[in-house]
Amino acid sequence: QVQVVESGGGLVQAGGSLRLSCAASGNRVAINSMGWYRQTPGKQRELVATITSGGFTNYGDSVKGRFTISEDLAKNTVYLQMNSLKLDDTAVYYCNVWTVRAYWGPGTQVTVSS
Repeated sequence: QVQVVESGGGLVQAGGSLRLSCAASGNRVAINSMGWYRQTPGKQRELVATITSGGFTNYGDSVKGRFTISEDLAKNTVYLQMNSLKLDDTAVYYCNVWTVRAYWGPGTQVTVSS
């Protein structure tokens, strides 16, 4: 079993920055990849960014050039640096961890105000 805990969400003005963190813990956790997805009411959950244990990254088109994902393998932690935030970035952000299956965190709210 893997526990996933997110932190770092909050309220920020448009153009500002936030940094999200996600830590995975559990017995003999062998992580293949970690990442972030986001969801707003009435819409499907969408990809924000993912990173494999080998450091390969993938970004959603709407965040390319503004968001950066990074990892600390020793801590089983992934970070999402979000810059130049837009109103459309407002969502609940979920951390995803892939081992032999997917695990999800409870989500953290990011609200971008004008």
